[in-house]
Amino acid sequence: MVSESDIKPNSSNEPLERTDEKHKAETLKGVREKRGKAPEIHAFERKNWLIHLHYIRKEYESCKALIKEVLLESDTMCEYPLYVQALILREEGNIQEALEVFQMCQKINQTNVENWKQVARCLFLLGRHKMSLSVYEEGLKLSPKDWEIVHNMGVCYYYLNNTKKAKELFDQCLLLARHDITYIMLGKCFLKENDIDGALHVFLKAQEFSPESPEIMTTLGLLYLKMNEPAKAFDKFGSALVHDPCNVDAVLGIGAMIQQKDDFDVAQTKYKIAATEIPMSPFLWNNIGMCFFGKKKYVAAVSCLKRAAYLAPFEWTILYNLGLVHLTLQQYASAFHYLKAGITIQPKNGQLFMLLAVTLTYLNAADDAKQAYEQSILYSKNDPFVHLNYAVLLNKMGDQRTSAKQLSLFKKIASDVTDQELLDTANQLAAVLQVGSTFKKNKGD
Repeated sequence: MVSESDIKPNSSNEPLERTDEKHKAETLKGVREKRGKAPEIHAFERKNWLIHLHYIRKEYESCKALIKEVLLESDTMCEYPLYVQALILREEGNIQEALEVFQMCQKINQTNVENWKQVARCLFLLGRHKMSLSVYEEGLKLSPKDWEIVHNMGVCYYYLNNTKKAKELFDQCLLLARHDITYIMLGKCFLKENDIDGALHVFLKAQEFSPESPEIMTTLGLLYLKMNEPAKAFDKFGSALVHDPCNVDAVLGIGAMIQQKDDFDVAQTKYKIAATEIPMSPFLWNNIGMCFFGKKKYVAAVSCLKRAAYLAPFEWTILYNLGLVHLTLQQYASAFHYLKAGITIQPKNGQLFMLLAVTLTYLNAADDAKQAYEQSILYSKNDPFVHLNYAVLLNKMGDQRTSAKQLSLFKKIASDVTDQELLDTANQLAAVLQVGSTFKKNKGD
């Protein structure tokens, strides 16, 4: 028998099993206290995931409504909703407003390098390249090995016409991380300095790094066109289209080459592909218009070129083409209007002045035409067309002596002329002036 004295109740008057559980709870509590409490998330920050979801789905109205609600709750002191609001504002074209909101994010969190990047990006888009550069420099202090910041600093220097510093930064960027866009911008620096060989070297290295990049292939094709190597250019454009059949630049490039060979139907077929991707491209409509001009469909040509001029009113090549078409249509007043506008934009272009001189001749303004020819010769001394047309005008004005001088200048630089009509005109003028020169077409042509 066990007496009552043998039973020793515990001090807490609880079963022993309950005592063990309490001990375990106290132990766990102590461990948690040592590790520290999990950070508390404010109620308005818990909606960040939903804001992000609406943004990446491009559900901007729902996103803006949720951001407005969160900002009211947080008294506009919540960083991520403000950041997304600024991104939406910039995508909608409100760059100045986006800049102000990004600056608010910057004040809330000075250590977040993304805020510095976005402020600098907005300044760049507003054309404030020096201010953008200074902000990028501050951001670089927070993240010294950020290739994106170094690249964008190089772009700022490129637009500030400091290509030497831009090249240094692009080289530094390629050491941090190699990207196609950095190679392309480095190549553009060499092109801006008229260093064709340097640009070619950069783009060939870029192709080694990214052999299947349609953008690099297209850029190489355009470079080969500038170097007057059409076969290599055609090959690069073709390779780009193999990897990306809808690559707009490659389609435009290959279409322009086909157009130069007077195969206008095939060129227009290529341009139709580009039209589905960039229906608002002024250069596309310019090329289509000149295809119609080559096919002698002048009304369609004028329509396409006017659309191109509407999309790019300060592009002198489009205005030149419009002047040429109107001159062909014998609409001399309209031709004068477009050529005069082109000269306002490009005041040192000899081709524009020559076409303007021809137009003024038809408008019976011989003295003004003579002045236009003088300007054309000033900027295009080695253009045989200018000298021959000027010689014809001077002969009509009765100045045979000066006309003969212009004809002799034409003779000096006419070795590459293959236009038989032009050569016939020169021969007829030579007979009238009795200079005894005969101009013949090259046998190899």
